[in-house]
Amino acid sequence: MAYFLGLDLGTTAAKAVLIDAAGTVLGSAAGEYPLSSPRPLWAEQNPEDWWNAARNSFRGALQQAGIKPGQVEGIGLTGQMHGLVLLDKDGRALRPCIMWNDQRTAAQCEAITRRIGFERLLEITGNAALPGFTAPKILWMQENEPEIYQKTARILLPKDYIRYRLTGEFATDVSDASGTLLFDVQRRNWSGEMLSALDIPASRMPKVYESPEITGAVSEIAAKEAGLQPGIPVVGGGGDQAAGGVGTGTVLPGIVSVSLGTSGVVFSHTDQPAREPQGRLHGFCHAVPGAWHVMGVTLAAGGSLRWFREVFGEPEQALARQTGVDPYELLSAEAQQAPPGAEGLLYLPYLSGERTPYPDPLAKGVFLGMTLRHRKAHFVRAVLEGVAYSLKDCLEMLRSIGLEIRQVRVSGGGARSELWRQILADVFAAELATLNSTEGAPYGAALLAAVGAGAYPTVQEACRSCIKIVRRVEPAAERVKVYQDFYGIYRSLYQTLKDSFKAISGAVDKYSR
Repeated sequence: MAYFLGLDLGTTAAKAVLIDAAGTVLGSAAGEYPLSSPRPLWAEQNPEDWWNAARNSFRGALQQAGIKPGQVEGIGLTGQMHGLVLLDKDGRALRPCIMWNDQRTAAQCEAITRRIGFERLLEITGNAALPGFTAPKILWMQENEPEIYQKTARILLPKDYIRYRLTGEFATDVSDASGTLLFDVQRRNWSGEMLSALDIPASRMPKVYESPEITGAVSEIAAKEAGLQPGIPVVGGGGDQAAGGVGTGTVLPGIVSVSLGTSGVVFSHTDQPAREPQGRLHGFCHAVPGAWHVMGVTLAAGGSLRWFREVFGEPEQALARQTGVDPYELLSAEAQQAPPGAEGLLYLPYLSGERTPYPDPLAKGVFLGMTLRHRKAHFVRAVLEGVAYSLKDCLEMLRSIGLEIRQVRVSGGGARSELWRQILADVFAAELATLNSTEGAPYGAALLAAVGAGAYPTVQEACRSCIKIVRRVEPAAERVKVYQDFYGIYRSLYQTLKDSFKAISGAVDKYSR
């Protein structure tokens, strides 16, 4: 029997899953690492922390499954997109990675748009210039840390740093490269025009592969460190959302996936490049060769609930330590005590700024509508509902550019909540499907490894064989009506508050210097 590993380098942890050729998950393991925020709206991580977590996760997944390293026939990589990893000529990281949710580069985004032109930028990259992307981070380095930038020999994305540590190769895949703002999404290669305009040497960029293509093999040194067999092929893999699309079988038109991780993503496969005229949706290459995808992003989806748990959830965390029950389950049970609509308490999930439909790094999280009636249960439910409203914004935008939506599939850590799944079905007014595998991105990475190793001829065939619908959640008409009313109010709030968000940021900057 052949076995395949998928590794997801997430925002908070690296997770490895081991599957067999039938797609059955046999083992999984994860290792966490810290996130640093040296200044407001900044987010950084140490690449060495990633490698330590990744190699321990590989060992843990193999140990849990009872599989020997020599039985693994392929490895797929996925992970957080857009991060900037700078290496010197000896392959050492020059500084912490500037992450996808870092919001320091608003000025650089404006500069890119001026240099290239908004329409030309959309034509080449499929995207507007947003602070999360990699290119504005490079400009920030050029302007703010020129001594470090001058020592840069290689520019990598986060998961591709793990590839380098595994194989010694400097490579990426088309889906992750699409999120740099340096990639010609239609031609599926680096854009010479973008690199030249931003004064970035092409020699610093990694070689680009399609996601199931083999990019290298596990080295002797990496094998010893990670408990693997030397020579295991490592495929291109994908950005976390493209790999998650594979992991949910979102590899054909008409299927939409909703991922509830730290960020929330509404993702649709397309057979041709597609874009929203104002650049409010992201258009990237898919992990399926010759295909593309369009997606909208809520930056703080599961991240909102995690924030609430950390700031206000100490009682639930203490009870969880006593009983062994997940604190998120306790919070979800509490939210069930509040009615749909949380008796008028609304939450805007803009804790890290926002992407879709408001590309605004200065947007702020908001609770609105508090009264003496509101208790903790209302606040938890408002968080769940506010994230659902934000994801509905993304879903409606997909419809606005003419994409057909026949089925919505939900995955990610937040999808484990029965209440949150029901809220999503009611807010979307659509049936939600859950799948036999809940692993999402690392599962998709493992399937890409299986295709690369020859276990399946195509990504679509791998998904058809391995992914099954196991549960359907139907919306309830009475709750759909409640959420339609409150969604209309929610939709009006950003426009009302956006000037206040900007003023708050200005005051914070003024007094934090």
